[in-house]
Amino acid sequence: MKYGIAIFPGKELQDLANSYRKRYDPKYALIPPHITLVGEFNADNDEIKAISDKLQKVASHYHSIAIKVLKISTFQPVNNVIYLKIEQNSNLEDLHTEIINTIGVTHEHPFIPHVTLGQQLSNDEHLDLYSSLRMRTFSHEETADRFHLLYELENGSWTVFETFRLGKDE
Repeated sequence: MKYGIAIFPGKELQDLANSYRKRYDPKYALIPPHITLVGEFNADNDEIKAISDKLQKVASHYHSIAIKVLKISTFQPVNNVIYLKIEQNSNLEDLHTEIINTIGVTHEHPFIPHVTLGQQLSNDEHLDLYSSLRMRTFSHEETADRFHLLYELENGSWTVFETFRLGKDE
């Protein structure tokens, strides 16, 4: 089965992202706005139980994760994705790295924390949307206190398998 690991931002940021996603993201109905910590990976039932135990231990190493959005960015020319750029911070980077190392998955792209606004756009759509959005000022801050292990359903949508609350060992 396919799994992934993500942080779901708060309602305000989700509403902002969805205001664009419903028009510009064909995956709008398949998964809520999120920050991917680990992209798709495969695991069977036995493996996912062990991974879940490991993720619980990782979650205990962190109090919270600061989420700060200041601008729009794009992955062009690699692909026509426009996103809200999450400012890098050591806790977020450390959490990503620890999860990757702990569960032993590889990733093909560097970790660029973001919330997708539009994807699979034509070149003209991409240019129009990006030109418009980069003129706007974005300023949003929140704190995440959990991350989620997700799995893909037969219809291509993603749902939560397990939630891991952050909290340092006392």
